[in-house]
Amino acid sequence: MISQSALLKPLEGVGAFYAMALDTLVQVFRRPFAWREFLTQCWFIARVSIVPALLLAFPFTMLGAFILNVLLLEVGAGDAAGTAAGITMAQLGPVVTVLVVAGAGATAICADLGARTIREELDALRVMGINPIQSLVVPRVLAATVIALLLSALTSIAVLCGSFFFTVFVQNVSPGAWAAGLTVITGMADVAVIFIKAALFGMSAGLIGCFKGISVGGGPAGVGNAVNETVVYSFIALYVINLLVTAGQYGGAR
Repeated sequence: MISQSALLKPLEGVGAFYAMALDTLVQVFRRPFAWREFLTQCWFIARVSIVPALLLAFPFTMLGAFILNVLLLEVGAGDAAGTAAGITMAQLGPVVTVLVVAGAGATAICADLGARTIREELDALRVMGINPIQSLVVPRVLAATVIALLLSALTSIAVLCGSFFFTVFVQNVSPGAWAAGLTVITGMADVAVIFIKAALFGMSAGLIGCFKGISVGGGPAGVGNAVNETVVYSFIALYVINLLVTAGQYGGAR
């Protein structure tokens, strides 16, 4: 038989996460704001995320462009390759951001805060009257959100460049036809949704990484477990967000 405490433990973790998220939202509007920590975390997250984002963007682009363009060429609609590029940018661009922010940014945040937690630095801040949520969590969550937005723009450009190169130079589609079909289906609404997804992805990954970092226990081994859990929970949360936003986008367009 499963004990009642074992059943309640996951619920307690979910409740603690939402409590921290609400506290973070409240602390965002309180002064003083930790600008130096925010800028440091922006550079830190960007440094660990930019190269993986580019390395993932091009293979995803090649795969998506290849599959869609092969189907279009088979039915004699090669001139619509630009349309396929727009769809690839709108759908795969945010997915690349998901993978990078969750796999690189959130884990780095969790490892940093986890190391501080086991060294009892957060307890020392509380003793000195400093709120760790305001001084450590808020800058990291906002930094993850901002860098996710920038990464989304970067990966979208990489998707378009990779798709253009592959379509024009490998599959021999006219550059003019590629450019003309780019905005047939994809418009400004899709671009706005890309940035909305990126902001939600970054915020969620930052919150999960911070929560697992400040609630870590069990010494250095606990930090390693928290980092692994951050990856899993971030992937789950970010794919759920992607599903809900995409469903709302196309459901609202009817």
